[in-house]
Amino acid sequence: MNLVLILLILLSALYIFHPHLNVIVMKKVLGITLFVEVFYLIGHYMSGWPFPTPEVILQIIVVVGSGVAIGVIFSRIWPLPEKKGFERIARTFLIVIPALGLGIGFQLLLQGQYATQALYLIFALSTWLGSGHFIRKTVA
Repeated sequence: MNLVLILLILLSALYIFHPHLNVIVMKKVLGITLFVEVFYLIGHYMSGWPFPTPEVILQIIVVVGSGVAIGVIFSRIWPLPEKKGFERIARTFLIVIPALGLGIGFQLLLQGQYATQALYLIFALSTWLGSGHFIRKTVA
């Protein structure tokens, strides 16, 4: 629990001091977190999954917040192209594949060997959703 609180404090400091992590990004983090929490609550009542404890809720907030932050920073470096095409596909692969690896690291760091939630997939999903924050404008 101490590690989760330390990561939550560091993530809060990142969101406070980074200029691109504004209120819109924070709304995106809260929306993704709410969706994941509702998903796990429905899974608990319909499939017998473990009920999300307050520690698991904080873990999900940390994972989603850091995933969206990495996605927004990636989007600032390589903005989403305005037109659909191969560049969007390549960009998606270049953000999601490393995000899965980082997500597995988060999974092992936060929940250990016996995980109850798929934090690595939540991290990759939130990174991918956060990477659409900046869109490149082409001048005609």
